[in-house]
Amino acid sequence: MSQRYRTSSQQALRDRSALLGEYHTPPASGRSTPLPNSLPLYDTGHRYADDLEGQNDERLEGLTAKVKILKDITIGIGKEVKDSTIQLSQMNDAFSETSGILSGTFRRMNNMAERQGCRWLWYIVFLIVVFWFFIVVWWFRR
Repeated sequence: MSQRYRTSSQQALRDRSALLGEYHTPPASGRSTPLPNSLPLYDTGHRYADDLEGQNDERLEGLTAKVKILKDITIGIGKEVKDSTIQLSQMNDAFSETSGILSGTFRRMNNMAERQGCRWLWYIVFLIVVFWFFIVVWWFRR
């Protein structure tokens, strides 16, 4: 990439040096040029452009790595959403099946209650009292 700009940027560097004078990396950036000030301005400007291009390439590699990480994260999120959707669909089917079974059971129980009258209610009350008695005895024996 630096080869592409070297031939066309030589004249621009000379013009830039005429406009800006002896220009180096600004001291506010915390960086300084590795070349001594005794070198001709063209070489310093050329070296400065190469340094900037190298820094841009490094930053580009860093951004590429970050984009790859973000892509992997979004792919993982997509897979998780797909798996969750499948699991929710299966749970919905299971609950629908359970609902069908329970509605059939309650329908049969109501039919039985209508045929036998109120005797089934006394049986259920008796079972609840016996169950409660066993729980109380077990609780106090511990």
